[in-house]
Amino acid sequence: MTTTPGQVVVTGLGAITPLGGDVATTWEGLLSGRSGVRRITEDWIGELPVQIAAPLAVEPPLGRVEARTLDRSQQMALVAAREAWADAGSPEVDHERLAACVASGIGGVTTLLAQHDVLREKGPRRVSPHLVPMLMPNGPASTVGLAFGAKAGVHAPVSACASGSEAIALALDIIRAGRADVVIAGGTEAAIAALPIAGFAQMQALSRRNDTPETASRPFDKARDGFVLGEGAAILVLESAEHAAARGARVHGVLAGAGISSDAYHVAASDPSGAGAARAVRGALRSASLEPTDVIHINAHATSTPTGDLAEAVALRTALGSHIDQVVVTSTKSMTGHLLGAAGALEAVASILALRDQIVPATRNLDALDDEIALDVAVVDNRTISTGAVLSNSFGFGGHDVCLAFTR
Repeated sequence: MTTTPGQVVVTGLGAITPLGGDVATTWEGLLSGRSGVRRITEDWIGELPVQIAAPLAVEPPLGRVEARTLDRSQQMALVAAREAWADAGSPEVDHERLAACVASGIGGVTTLLAQHDVLREKGPRRVSPHLVPMLMPNGPASTVGLAFGAKAGVHAPVSACASGSEAIALALDIIRAGRADVVIAGGTEAAIAALPIAGFAQMQALSRRNDTPETASRPFDKARDGFVLGEGAAILVLESAEHAAARGARVHGVLAGAGISSDAYHVAASDPSGAGAARAVRGALRSASLEPTDVIHINAHATSTPTGDLAEAVALRTALGSHIDQVVVTSTKSMTGHLLGAAGALEAVASILALRDQIVPATRNLDALDDEIALDVAVVDNRTISTGAVLSNSFGFGGHDVCLAFTR
């Protein structure tokens, strides 16, 4: 492997998603256009106005103790991290040079809700002694850090739907700054429960296509009416190029740069001018020493909301100019739903695999491209791409904007 000093490379990938229990199954699902969205039939769905979501395709394969003492978000992060670590060849690394950056937008909300019910119905003595470690937002990062002995720092960025991408961007900074040689980075989210769904529904943020769940997530489509809540986790093993080369590691790709900005516009609405998102894209290109003309593919944030998708399209044209017409754009959320704090990490995995295999998964359910979007979106069929740079966008409530840049 030829390396460049200062480069940060991706040597391991792991995921557990609405499409599969690992990276290979998830990638196959994306390439085949399979939807992970279904109607929720559990009793707790009750009379909620939104009765669809994208739950895990398979349950986390954990032992009884882990299942009892870890929140669902922590369980998923641990499963994805174990796959990524094994995929990286279980690297031997000085634990004081190993860090973890694992994000969640909401944290242990299902534990909090379940234990609140226990408190009300059975009293304080029946509340789990594991409650606080299970509900804290840094719980997934702590779980992963403990599992692999990370002593160079354990971090848990919380930036809503940009959390997973921000964790990866932080990992890039940590390695570039010389604080660690290896970082386990990504995101996880487990918020498919009555209260979060009710809250998002009250905001008019969710699709209400209860009768046709597989068609509900439709980024960039004229008839899009909101996102579909998903759950899952995705983890990357990132290394300095020198460390990876010294151990003869297989490299999936290069994390070439990252850009972070903020809208300062509204707590939940995208800035329609796309200015903050455009700054993040330009920042990623500068960080990676890339030009707009180097970009061949973008995995868009595109959640399937009427205003958000349009704002992103405006941002991309602002950042890349006329070259955007030469870039293949897709939204894998059309199949996975929106994994909130895990979305950016999963889409980073998809971006790396698109570069590796030189193929872009088509955007599902895009029956009629919104006239105002004006992007070359992969529709119906997967699209082949040449060698170049791939961008992965993530934007979150609070005005968080993150763009990651990957190269082969």
